[in-house]
This record gives sequence, structure tokens and C-alpha cells, in this order.
Amino acid sequence: MDEMLTIDKVLNNNVLIAKHPSYEEVVLIGKGIGFSKKKGESISFNKADKTFLLKNENEKEQYVNLLPHIEEGFIDFMNDLLHHIESRMGQGLNEHIHVALTDHLAFALKRTQKNMQFANPFLPEIESLYPKEYQIALEVVTMVYDQLGVQFPEGEVGFIALHIHSAVTDKTLREINRHNQLITQLVEIVEETMQVKIDKQSVDYHRLVQHLHRAIDRVYQDENVGDEIRLGKMLKEEYPVCYNLSWKLIKVMQKQLNKPVDESEAIYLTIHLQRLTNKS
Repeated sequence: MDEMLTIDKVLNNNVLIAKHPSYEEVVLIGKGIGFSKKKGESISFNKADKTFLLKNENEKEQYVNLLPHIEEGFIDFMNDLLHHIESRMGQGLNEHIHVALTDHLAFALKRTQKNMQFANPFLPEIESLYPKEYQIALEVVTMVYDQLGVQFPEGEVGFIALHIHSAVTDKTLREINRHNQLITQLVEIVEETMQVKIDKQSVDYHRLVQHLHRAIDRVYQDENVGDEIRLGKMLKEEYPVCYNLSWKLIKVMQKQLNKPVDESEAIYLTIHLQRLTNKS
């Protein structure tokens, strides 16, 4: 696309904001793209290595305020990281990742260099729920070490995976974290009620977490998993402890999500819980 844009603001040598006839403001990123440039000058769209829109005014303001606190070379590195993430995910990323992940990694670097670490209590759930994002986050951590010589703690892999998942689903981090907290709470209820310690690396644990995640999604999409009355009666008679526990979990979900949960979810939760009981 060889369009000519009008420079609106030079953020640093590698980043500027330009006026586009159709998209209004466009952020252009490229090595030296802003060097000696001034507001009002024309610039070719093709000069940029990466372009994105920041339609949200708060995100744009956050990005503009963030850049002065970041080394210009880090912007080039972020460009490489985002290209890698986009390529590995095989789909476009929501533009907010430019702000959110840049902000997160910049301060994660400072925290790590000062030996300040934040624990990530949802790491097993994140790895189970978003295996592809988790794998790519591991690759990002390796790229950070290879390029910058900083070794992130394990918890950062989970945080980065959440940013990637947010960018491919358009869900906010707050929403994703709220669901992960609910899943963690439900798993803790299972452990407490069944008096077991679930192996977070086991296949059955991953199946349970995946099912809880899908159940939450179904609640928001007003879907049900089918009317299995006969199977429900059989499971209630055969596995009363697991069946009652499944209803306990459903009531917690209904309270936390403030939405009704389809009754048939109890059937499939009972099956997952019975598997865990057998293994225990």
C-alpha cells in the first residue's frame, strides 16, 4: 500500500502517529522512521515495518505516555516479538496488545533486574487452558533472554500467555483473570470436598479444567450440552458424592457469573469428578 500520510506526532526515532484519510490516526513503527521528521510532513505508508490503529483514546494516551520511559531499541524488539506471536498464532492480533504487552514486558524487565518477582497462582490453569499461547509465551521468554540477557521467572510465561490469549479472543485481561480465578476456586472446592490433592500435571486435571472453561463459555453464550435425563438419574444413583459436588460447583458458578448454568452441566462434571475419584 503506497499511500502518503501526514505526520501528526513524532513519538521517538522509531515510532510516529500519522493521519490516514480513512482510518484517521495510524501508528507507524520502523527503525529510524521518526528521525528528523516533523509534524505536517508527508510519509509513505510503506516506510513502516509495522502499522496499527489505536481507536481507544485511553490506550492511545497510555502508549504515548509509555514510550518516553522505554529505550528505542526495545520498540524494535517488541516489533519482532509481535511479528513472531502473530505468525505462530496464525491470525491477526487485537491492536491493544501493542500497548498492553509493551507495557507489561517493559516493567517485567525492570522488576526482574531488581529481583522483584510476582507469583502467578494461576500458572497450571493457564498452561492447561491455553496450551498454544503458553508455548508461544515460552518462546517469547527465550527471545527476551537471547536478545536482552534477562531470564524471566516462570510466572511471567503465564502472564504473557494471557496477553496473547486476550489479543486473539478480544477478551479483556480482567475478564480472563476473573474466569481463571473462578476455575481455581472450583478446583479448590473439589479438593476440599473429596479430600484429595489433584495432580496439576495429570490428564484428568487438564480435562476437568478444560471442561470448566468451556462450561463458563457456554453460560455466556446461552448454550446447553443436551438434555440427558436418564443419564443424569443413573449418575445420581451410582455416584451420589460426585453428583452432589457437581451441583455445588454449579451453584458457585451461578453466583460468580450471575447467570444461570444449564442443569445438564452436572452430568458431565460428575463424570470428570468420578475419574478424579478413581485416580485418587
